[in-house]
Amino acid sequence: MNASEHGFNPSFNMATIKQVINEAVERVRMPTPMRLRDLIRQIRAARTAAEERSVVNKECAYIRSTFREEDIVWRCRNIAKLLYIHMLGYPAHFGQLECLKLIASQRFTDKRIGYLGAMLLLDERQDVHLLITNCLKNDLNSSTQFVIGLALCTLGAIASPEMARDLAGEVERLMKSPNAYIRKKAALCAYRIIKRVPELMEIFLPATRSLLSEKNHGVLITGVTLITEMCENSPDTLNHFKKIVPNLVRILKNLILAGYSPEHDVSGVSDPFLQVKILKLLRVLGKNDVDASEAMNDILAQVATNTETSKNVGNTILYETVLSIMDIKSEGGLRVLAVNILGRFLLNNDKNIRYVALNTLLRTVHVDTSAVQRHRSTILECLKDPDVSIRKRAMELSFALINTQNIRTMMKELLTFLEKADPEFKAQCSSNIVLSAERYSPNKKWHLDTLLKVLVAAGNYVRDDVITCTIQLISETTSQQAYITLQLWKALSEDVTDKQPLISVATWAIGEFGDLLLSASVEDTSDVVKPSEDEVIDLYQKLLWSPQNNTVTKQYTLTSLTKLSTRFTSTNKIQQIVSTFSSSLNIELQQRGVEFSQLFGKHESLRSALLERMPPMELNRQTDDEMQTNGESDMHEMKLDDSPQHRNTESNALLDLLGSDSSDLDIIKPNNPMPTQPVSNSNNQDLLDLLGGLDTLSVTPMTNDTTNTGIGLILENNNPIQMPITNNSNFLTGDFLSTNILSVEQDLPTLNAFDKDGLKIMFALEKMDNNTVSINVTATNNTLSNMSEFLFQAAVPKSFQLQMLSPSGTVILPNGVVTQVLRVVNPSKSMLRMRLRISYSIDGNQVQEQTEVNTFPTDIWD
Repeated sequence: MNASEHGFNPSFNMATIKQVINEAVERVRMPTPMRLRDLIRQIRAARTAAEERSVVNKECAYIRSTFREEDIVWRCRNIAKLLYIHMLGYPAHFGQLECLKLIASQRFTDKRIGYLGAMLLLDERQDVHLLITNCLKNDLNSSTQFVIGLALCTLGAIASPEMARDLAGEVERLMKSPNAYIRKKAALCAYRIIKRVPELMEIFLPATRSLLSEKNHGVLITGVTLITEMCENSPDTLNHFKKIVPNLVRILKNLILAGYSPEHDVSGVSDPFLQVKILKLLRVLGKNDVDASEAMNDILAQVATNTETSKNVGNTILYETVLSIMDIKSEGGLRVLAVNILGRFLLNNDKNIRYVALNTLLRTVHVDTSAVQRHRSTILECLKDPDVSIRKRAMELSFALINTQNIRTMMKELLTFLEKADPEFKAQCSSNIVLSAERYSPNKKWHLDTLLKVLVAAGNYVRDDVITCTIQLISETTSQQAYITLQLWKALSEDVTDKQPLISVATWAIGEFGDLLLSASVEDTSDVVKPSEDEVIDLYQKLLWSPQNNTVTKQYTLTSLTKLSTRFTSTNKIQQIVSTFSSSLNIELQQRGVEFSQLFGKHESLRSALLERMPPMELNRQTDDEMQTNGESDMHEMKLDDSPQHRNTESNALLDLLGSDSSDLDIIKPNNPMPTQPVSNSNNQDLLDLLGGLDTLSVTPMTNDTTNTGIGLILENNNPIQMPITNNSNFLTGDFLSTNILSVEQDLPTLNAFDKDGLKIMFALEKMDNNTVSINVTATNNTLSNMSEFLFQAAVPKSFQLQMLSPSGTVILPNGVVTQVLRVVNPSKSMLRMRLRISYSIDGNQVQEQTEVNTFPTDIWD
C-alpha cells in the first residue's frame, strides 16, 4: 500500500505540522481557560455587586498572567472574555496590544476578535491607535473579501483624521471593486471618513456617482447614504448631484411598481429601507430648487397614494414622503395631500405614529395653516390622550391653530384641558391662553372671563405674567370693572385652596373697585349675590389669617383692605385688622401694618387722597409676536430709583458705546451730587415726612445745570438700590407718584428700537413737558428659553440729559417682558439720537449687541 493510499498529502507543509504539534504541547502544558459562556454564567449567578467584582477581578488577573506568558493558544478566547468584561463597565485597556497581535494573525477567527477588540478598546488618544494603520492597509489588500470587510468596518469605526488621510485612497479603490460585498463596505467606510474629514470628499466623488447604477440593493443603499452626506455638507457637491434627480425618480418608481421579490419584500413593501433613503436624498436635492422639485412632484404623489398603510413599514415611507413634500418647492395640492396623511396618522392606534404626526404638523402648521385647520377636531381629541407626550404636542399644536375665527371654540377646549391637565402643563398652558386671548379676543368681557377661568383652573401654577396681565386689563376696561369685580368676588368666596394668584388678582380688584362691588346693577350681578361690607371684611380677615397664603398674597390683601377703608362706610374693623400686623413676625407685613396704621391716626386726612383709585393702565397694544407690558410692572416702574454714579472705568467703556470723541461727550463726575427735586404740594410734603424714616422712596431728579455734568447721564439697569424692595410693596408710593409727580400723555408714537434673535425692544414715548420725554422701554423674549442677566444700557449726546429708572427685572421668561423707564431732557430741542448696548445670557451663551436709534420724531419737543 503506497503513501497516497494512507491519505498522505505531499503538499501538507512540514511547518504546519510543526505548528500543530507545538500547539498541542502548549495545550498540554497550559491549563485550559474558562470558556466565555462559563464566565457569563458565573457573573450572572453573582448575588451582590461585590461578588460580581470578585469574579471579574479574578478572571482579569488570570487573563493578565496569560498575556505575560505569551499564551498564543488561548489568546482569542481570553480577548473575547475581556471584551465582555469591558461591556460590563470594568477596565480592560490592558488588552489593547493583544488585540493588535490577533489582528496580525493569519486566522480569520483571530482577526475577527482582534478587530472587534480594536473597535471597542482603542481610541484616538491611545498610542496603540497609530500601530493599527499598517495592519489595516495590509488587510485592505487581502485576497479574502471577509478580511477586507473586517478592515473596512474597523477603519470606519475608529478612523482618526490622520488614519483617514492615509487610507482614503485604498477605500476609494475598493469602491470600484467588482465584488458587491466589498463595494458596499467601502461606501459605508467612505461615509464615515467624510464625516470625520470633510475635505476628503472630492476623492470619492467619481466612484460615488457610479454607485447609483448598481442593481444590488445593498450597494445602492450605501451609495444613496453617501451622496446624502456629501450634499448636506457641501453646496458645490449638492449642485453637482442635482442632475441625478431623474435617476433617483426612476429607481423609486421601479421599486413602487416592482412585483413581489422575496429578497427585498418587507410586509408587502418592496425594500422600504431603500425607499426611505431615496426620499431623504430627494428632500435634500429639492430644497429651495424649483426645477428639481418639479421633477419629483409626480413620484412623490405616487408614493403617497400607492403605499400600503396597514403596516408600520408603509407608514414609515409615508412619513418620509410628507417630510419631503413639506421641504421642497412642491405644489399646493401635494401639500394638502401630505397634511391629510398626517391627519390619518392621528387616527392610528399606535401612539408613536400619533406623536410623530403631531410633531410634524407642529413643524408645518405655519406653511399651510388652512390644511391643518381641517384636522382641528382630531388634534383637540389628542388633548385627552393618556400619553403625556402626545398631550404636550397636541397642546402646542392647538395654540398654533388659534385665530380670530375659532378663538371661542379653541379656548373652550383648552380651558377644559387646563382644568384636568397635569401640573407640569398648567404654567405653560395658562400663559399661552393669556397670549392667545390678548391677540384674538372678540371683546373685553370675553377676555376678562377667559383670564378669570385661567386663574381658577390653573391655581398656584399660574405664572406672574398672567397676574399682571389680568390686573392691567381690569384697570383699563372701565366699562367692565363692576362685572369682573363681582365675578372675582364669587370665585374668591367659593374656593381659594391652592389659588394664590386668584387671591392676588381678586383682592387687588376689590380694593380698587370695592364701591362698585357693593353698588353693581342687576345686569352686572347676574347670578352673583352682592356681598355686604361685613362679608367682604370677614373674608379678608380669613385670608390674612390663613397659614396657607404666602407673604406676597398677604401683601396684596393687606394693601387692598387698607384701600377698602376709603370705599366702605365702616372703617373700625378694618383699622383693627391692619393694626394687628404692626407686630407681625414678617418684616414686610409689619412694615405695611405700621405705615397703614398711621393713615388711621394723625395722618388720617391724607388717607382718602393717598388711597384713591389708580388711573387706568392704558398701554399701546402690540400685535402677534409682541407681548404687551402689564399694569403691575408699570406701577412698579413709577417708583424712582436713586442710582449711584458710574465710575470712570464704566464711563470710558460707554464712551466707546456712543462712538464719538471726547469733545462731543462727557461723563458725569462721581463727586457731583444730584440736587433734590422740590415737591410743591404741602400734602405731598406731609407724605414724605410720613415715609421719610423708612427710606422706601428715593428720588433722583434731573438737573438743568450742564456746567457740572456736560452730558446727559449714561446709565445702566443694574444699579444697586439703597434698600431692597419686594414686588407689590409700592402700592402706596405708586399711587402717590403716578398722580402727583408724573404727567403722562399717551399720544406719542411707539418705536421698534431692537429686534434680533428673539429679543424685541420697543420704545413708547410719553411727553412730560416741553423739554422732557419719558420713554417706556419694553423688552420681549420671543424665544423658548430664559434670558438671564439682562442688562440694558443707553447713552445720549452731551446736549441731552438722561435718567434711567430701575428695571422690572433682569430675567425675561419665554414670552415674558422686562420694562424700564428712561427720561430725556432736551433743553436745546435738538435731534435726539441714542446708542444702546444690550447684553444677556441664554442657554449658557453670553450675547452682547449694540445698536443706534435715530428715528425719534422731531415733533416730540414741540
